[in-house]
Amino acid sequence: MEDHRERLLRKDSIWIETGREGQELDAGSATGKSLGVFTSGGDSQGMNSAVRAVVRMGSFLGCKVYYIKEGYQGMVDGGDHIAEASWASSSGIMQKGGTVIGSARCADFRQRAGRLKAAKNLIDKNITNLVVIGGDGSLTGANLFRQEWNSLLDELKATDRITDEQRKNCSHINIVGMVGSIDNDFCGTDMTIGTDSALHRIIESVDSISTTASSHQRAFVLEVMGRHCGYLALVAALATEADWVLIPECPPDHGWEKTLCKKLSAEREMGLRLNIVIIAEGAIDIDGNPITANMVKDLITNELKYDTRVTVLGHVQRGGKPTAFDRILGARMGAEAVLALMDAKPDTPACVVSLDGNQTVRVPLMECVERTKSVQEAMNKKNFQEAVKLRGKSFQNNLATYLRLSKLRPPKVMCDPTGQVCSSGKKLAVMNIGAPACGANAAVRSFVRFALTKGYTVLGIHDSFDGLLYGDILRAVEPVKPIGWTDVHGWTSQGGSLLGTKKCTAARYGLDKVAEKLKEHDISGLLIIGGFEAYHSALQMAEARSKYDAFCIPMVVIPCTISNNVPGTDFSLGADTALNEIADVSNNVPGTDFSLGADRALNEIADVSNNVPGTDFSLGADTALNEIADVSNNVPGTEFSLGADTALNEIVDGRLQKGEDKALTKYSISVIESNNPTGTKRRVFIVEVMGGYCGYLATMAGLAGGADAAYIYEDPFNITNLRDDVVHLKNKIIQLGVQRGLILRNENANANYTTDFIHQMFSEEGKGSFTCRKNVLGHMQQGGVPSPFDRNYGTKMASKAVDYMITKVEENTTEDGKMKSCTKRFCKELRGITDFEKRLPKQQWWLALVRPLLRIMTKHSNETYRADAILSKVDFEDDDNA
Repeated sequence: MEDHRERLLRKDSIWIETGREGQELDAGSATGKSLGVFTSGGDSQGMNSAVRAVVRMGSFLGCKVYYIKEGYQGMVDGGDHIAEASWASSSGIMQKGGTVIGSARCADFRQRAGRLKAAKNLIDKNITNLVVIGGDGSLTGANLFRQEWNSLLDELKATDRITDEQRKNCSHINIVGMVGSIDNDFCGTDMTIGTDSALHRIIESVDSISTTASSHQRAFVLEVMGRHCGYLALVAALATEADWVLIPECPPDHGWEKTLCKKLSAEREMGLRLNIVIIAEGAIDIDGNPITANMVKDLITNELKYDTRVTVLGHVQRGGKPTAFDRILGARMGAEAVLALMDAKPDTPACVVSLDGNQTVRVPLMECVERTKSVQEAMNKKNFQEAVKLRGKSFQNNLATYLRLSKLRPPKVMCDPTGQVCSSGKKLAVMNIGAPACGANAAVRSFVRFALTKGYTVLGIHDSFDGLLYGDILRAVEPVKPIGWTDVHGWTSQGGSLLGTKKCTAARYGLDKVAEKLKEHDISGLLIIGGFEAYHSALQMAEARSKYDAFCIPMVVIPCTISNNVPGTDFSLGADTALNEIADVSNNVPGTDFSLGADRALNEIADVSNNVPGTDFSLGADTALNEIADVSNNVPGTEFSLGADTALNEIVDGRLQKGEDKALTKYSISVIESNNPTGTKRRVFIVEVMGGYCGYLATMAGLAGGADAAYIYEDPFNITNLRDDVVHLKNKIIQLGVQRGLILRNENANANYTTDFIHQMFSEEGKGSFTCRKNVLGHMQQGGVPSPFDRNYGTKMASKAVDYMITKVEENTTEDGKMKSCTKRFCKELRGITDFEKRLPKQQWWLALVRPLLRIMTKHSNETYRADAILSKVDFEDDDNA
């Protein structure tokens, strides 16, 4: 077998070593080794997930793992600051923000005397492997510590503070780092731990501010973190349709003040009621002079006389629970960090575990640190183009995309703002097919605006094929009509599908009828945004090109479904939002690490139900109603869900009757019994999630929620597996003192082992150890506000779709304006990788990785660690006391 260390890739001058996610590792294979984990520098959401993964992967391999509390200060102080970690001690921390083992600045460690104390304290515990989670300063300190290690040992031995045996046993120290920083300012990784959560905090704030700004026709200037890096400001501006963004890597040209005021004034004249300017705290002008939020506020107030307010988000961006992505990212990086330490030899350079696309990799620590510093050096020299380039391709693409989308209107030579008169004379069309999922509207907005800037008219097809074929009969408004530049303003933040969508394929309507309508509207290219039905429809039309010339046009599908079951892609729009919806619902009950559901525990309902004689209101009733309201309004396309009023009346009655759970879950309201605030009840939750036959959502949500098992169709299970999981839960709850268990089941996991069956079996077999509750989350998983990832991903995918379509249109248009015959060369390949009966790809990248890792994280120690070397942006962890 080829050694993974030899699989080196070259990327932007940094050597990348593929991680060990695709290899096997037996339990106990590193018995006798010790390692320490600590967090240093500024905290970030997701650090706890990384700490938990280090503890559990280390324990799985047989290592003795130590917490080093309060960062480098704890290493210097020693004593109780270096404490052995146990499986149970890492329970219940994943869903928490910050770092539970503490982080502190340490002046002592900057001096050799302090590092000498730290070395002595580590040797006393026989710790020769360190995992450091922090920024570039923390990583640089760790590398210096490693370089000095031998001289520190020599000094300790010379003063008889360590023995010859200790000197021999601890002759070297290995370092592996993980970058925990909300700024995403570290070169060598696509995303740092905490960035996604910080973006969530920013976008939640901007979305909230937008409503009050629009009400009063105000302008808002929001300052976000990023003293040396504008990533947060840039991506937030892209995801919130901000009017202007100021970042240190790309300062505005001279006269920017006049340009800004002119744009904001023109927007007001067009009828827009609010203006949003996002500024990074380190923003500068072209001469390197600072630009502050108050400067921008004074400019708008003095020049335009607009009511302008400043909001400085500050440390709010660091706070709150981590997102699903950061939990999974921390878990993956933590597991890989331990594997990297176990592979290390005495002369192995310090490395950083990073994310490259959807794969965890190892990169040289100091190369990354030096490149990160070179960005600031380029900015100091006012070489801003080089600074942007050094940030990487993702940063460059985000910046280019924002600059194109944020224009006031399309170029006059290309198209008028209404989108009806365009220079090319050609029309592209966009439609949604399938169930609604977040991110679709962001993709439509991006597609429309990019196409208009290229001189192409965009036709919006409402209600899928219903609108295309029968819209004139079914709708009072025109079902297929041009979409203008301002028509899509504000679409990015909207969930569901504003164009309307239906779950049906083209063949069901009749390919001849669809072709006739496409020809009638003279459509030269078609974008379909949707799930498996969208993919299948495009395939059906492509295969029928020999019969219908109308299908000889470029057709592009942007996968958009929470199920993530579209062949040919790793990620679908909507899946990230759905995972975060599940994670959000899972943190609402006091005294637990998770409580998937909307209201409080059944045993608390009597207190909350407002049925105490002699009073009009009971403490807790308002909270319960708000919890239900939060969940019941997540169903796309409705302000209220059927069943919500019935559920409220049941609570007021103070009792839940037999069969109620079925009625509630039918309408997307999850009722889960929880413990009281002191956490004395021992409960196992059986939760059903959506996904059709695809287990992606159940598996990833299981990793994010610390589930004990996730039952899916692709990984067959039987009664023996169910029995073993009951035994595992009993042992975990009784022996480790963990109060909660979580079992996830995909809705079509098994026709016989239904959610009801599993609930009844666990309830019966768990008697005396735990009680069981069952929940079906339903369509709430499709609702909510799109996550930053889905907004950004949809925007950039639509940009690529426009470029591809226009290239193909221009390549295949004859002199008489007609399209050449198109080939079907991809159709056979696509059919070969698709299971049409179960609506699944035949190969799914996440199966080999996440399944065993989920088991390892929950102490199924008989498992062998196997993982695909291809991983996902969507990775998370525990809300449970797993």
